[in-house]
Amino acid sequence: MENLDVMVLRTLRDWRRAGKRALLTTVVRTWGSSPRPVGSIMALAEDGAVVGSVSGGCIEDDLIARYSHAHGKGEDVPLGAPPALVKYGITADEAHRFGLPCGGTLELLLEYAPDADSLDLLVAQLEQGKLMKRTVTLATGAVRLAEARAPDELTVNDTELTNTFGPEYRMLLIGAGQLAEYLATMAKFSGFAVTLCDPRAEYRTAWSLPGVHITTEMPDDAVLAFRPDRRSCVVALTHDPKLDDLALLEALQSEAFYVGAIGSRRNADARRDRMIEHFEQTDESLARLRGPIGIYIGSKTPPEIAVSVMAEILAVKNAVTLPREVEVARAKEMQQLQPS
Repeated sequence: MENLDVMVLRTLRDWRRAGKRALLTTVVRTWGSSPRPVGSIMALAEDGAVVGSVSGGCIEDDLIARYSHAHGKGEDVPLGAPPALVKYGITADEAHRFGLPCGGTLELLLEYAPDADSLDLLVAQLEQGKLMKRTVTLATGAVRLAEARAPDELTVNDTELTNTFGPEYRMLLIGAGQLAEYLATMAKFSGFAVTLCDPRAEYRTAWSLPGVHITTEMPDDAVLAFRPDRRSCVVALTHDPKLDDLALLEALQSEAFYVGAIGSRRNADARRDRMIEHFEQTDESLARLRGPIGIYIGSKTPPEIAVSVMAEILAVKNAVTLPREVEVARAKEMQQLQPS
C-alpha cells in the first residue's frame, strides 16, 4: 500500500481535474487526547466520497453532512473562499458528541476547492520520491511548493501553514524466506516501500508477493544502492554471516532509523563478537545494531515473528521507548555506579 498522504492528494487532484467541488482538511493543532496526529489530511468530495482521515470517523461524518450532497443536503464547497480554521471538541458535550477522547480538541484547516494545477505538481514531485513543503497563505488560500531538505513537523502562525509531505518510508529486507514475505506484507500495508535483496536464486523462486522491488546484488552492494536515509530501515533475515554482516555494517554507516538482524541472543552476541574481531568494530559503533529483533510476544511461527518485528520497527519509527531499551539503560547506569 502506498503512502497515505500521496493517495489523498492524488485522489483530491483527480476530483478537482474532473470539475468536482472538494475540500482538503488538515489537522492543525490538538489539545489533550487526539485520534490522529497533527499534519494528518483528509479529502472530501461533493458527493460524500472521503479519502484519508482526521479522526476516528465522527468528525468525518460531520464534515460530510456539512459539505456534501450525499444525502440530498449539505452546503456547497465555497469555490474561491479563503481557508477556514474550525475546532471540534471544545466542550465536554461536543467531545462526547463527536466521539473524541476525554478532553480532546482538534483544530482543522479547511481548504475549499484547492487548485488542481498545484496539486498536480505536488503529486508529480512526490511520485518522484521528493520531499516537499506545501505552504498555504491563510488569508487567500494561495499555495507555494518547495523541495524540503529534511522531514519536518507541521507549522502554523497567523499568516500561513506549512506541511511537509513524502517521501514514503522504505524497508530493505536481506533474504527472501517465508518470514520476509510476511514482514514485507505488513510493511506494505503500514505505508513502507519494500525492496528485497537476495542473490540466491533458489530462495527467490518461491517469492510471490507483488509490489516489492527485488534486487539480486550482494547485500552490501544493495545497501549502498538503496542509500538508506532517516526514513529507511534495513533488516537482515538470512542467518548467513556472509550475506548479513557486510550489509549490516554498511547500513550502520547510514542514517537508517532501524538496523537489525534476526536470530537468537546467542547468535546476536556471536555476530557482535565477529564484527569486533574481524571488522574492527566497537561496542559504540555497534550500538545501533538491533538483535535479536522484535518485541517479545512469545512468537514461534513466521507470521507471529513478523508481527513482533514490524511492531518494533514502528515503535522505533514513532520514537517509543521499548522495554529492552529501558533494561539496557539501567544496566549502563549500574555499571557506572560500580567502583572502579
